[in-house]
Amino acid sequence: MPLLRPSAKAVSNLMRMVGSTCSCPAHSSTPGPMHVHRPGCTSSHRHASATTPKAEYAFEMATSTVRVGTGVTRELGMDLANLKAKRVMVFTDPNIAKLHPLKAAVESLERAKVGYTVFKDVRVEPSDQSFQEAIDAARKYKPDAIVAVGGGSTIDTAKAANLYTVFGEAHLLDFVNAPLGKGIPIDRPLLPLIAVPTTAGTGSECTGTAIFDLKAKNAKTGISDRALKPMLGIIDSLNTRSMPQQVRLASGLDVLCHAIESYTAIPYYLRGEAPANPLQRPAYQGSNPISDIWSSKALRMVAKALPRSVADSDDIEAQEAMTLAAAYAGIGFGNGGVHLMHGCSYGISGLNRTYLHPQYNTDHPLCPHGISVAVTSPAVAEFTGSMYPERHLEIAQVLGADITNAKHEDAGAVLGDALRNFLQGLGVPDGISAFGYSSSDIAPLVDSILPQHRVLKLSPRQTGADQIAWILERSLKNY
Repeated sequence: MPLLRPSAKAVSNLMRMVGSTCSCPAHSSTPGPMHVHRPGCTSSHRHASATTPKAEYAFEMATSTVRVGTGVTRELGMDLANLKAKRVMVFTDPNIAKLHPLKAAVESLERAKVGYTVFKDVRVEPSDQSFQEAIDAARKYKPDAIVAVGGGSTIDTAKAANLYTVFGEAHLLDFVNAPLGKGIPIDRPLLPLIAVPTTAGTGSECTGTAIFDLKAKNAKTGISDRALKPMLGIIDSLNTRSMPQQVRLASGLDVLCHAIESYTAIPYYLRGEAPANPLQRPAYQGSNPISDIWSSKALRMVAKALPRSVADSDDIEAQEAMTLAAAYAGIGFGNGGVHLMHGCSYGISGLNRTYLHPQYNTDHPLCPHGISVAVTSPAVAEFTGSMYPERHLEIAQVLGADITNAKHEDAGAVLGDALRNFLQGLGVPDGISAFGYSSSDIAPLVDSILPQHRVLKLSPRQTGADQIAWILERSLKNY
């Protein structure tokens, strides 16, 4: 079939459209909820030419193998024996070191006659210093395989130790996400890493991300690369039964926000340029048809199971549902990404100097990750709701809101209210003021959040200092 040639008039009209000033409200300076991209907005590509790099056109789905079953930790030793491992380094924290999960893991290694050592000094909410201590210990031991028994802090620490053992001459910031680090891609295989999660929250057993506090910059940052993901995640509900109530709450809220943010992130094809090399395609790619399935399912599971899990430590069915939801959300956000709730949380927890959340046995101030993420979720929903309103209303309905008469322009407010009701029912602290922050702290918080390019760029709306400040002000009190 011959190609149809456009008329001269059509070409002239098209040229005027391309050259005109965009009226999309997303490019105004208004920080509030109506600052949105219109579908089809192309202003960012207005000056495209034959030499302009191609926009992203593909997404990837990468995750760990997972094995799920009550008591399945007993198979850990056989897995390592099958790998011919002889020098296994087991990472855990001082609390888990005293509990069933580590005991079960060590007994399995001993039954399989696999040599090992245990590093028990993982810091809950790790820092650059605690990462470096773990890295130094691993470099000295020279393991041929690594096991992480613990929550996200332990799994992330083990990922870092694995990476910098293989890259023995690398400095910590070499692989850390830009602009705080160099963001060098990982270009060769790491050691086998098996993750045994003891919380139902981070999903770190399925992702290629490791997060830590960079103390010199008063900010959380991390390393994000598919090569970091564990080869196997062992999801054993027996390992989560020792979680105190507040740990169940915080870790569960992390699952909730992983699901919401992945589902509402900017679509992968709007993220920006396609990478020159597939190795450079980020792990956090934007929402995509596969991540959407996992995140949507996780959201529905959390809405039902988290209130039950928090209310009753003996509700084994709810706890088992949360372990699966954490993995489902991990697969979803591990490829789709997160955005403003997590971006803001890194500043909130990173600048915390006095707040220590109940039931966390640490020697330093601690605002648990899931709590710091959740407290801005209502304001973030209000901010992003005008972009993809149907998804925001869908989430609100899952959380119990009546959306029968809801309009698309009200989607952000509807979801914001649904989240406030959900969080208040769980006993979540009342906004960031509960951690000691006030309006005078907004500016330094904004400064610590702005470097989080990896996640901020996945917001469905353009986000700068004014927009982040607006979210934080709205989050001082939630109820």
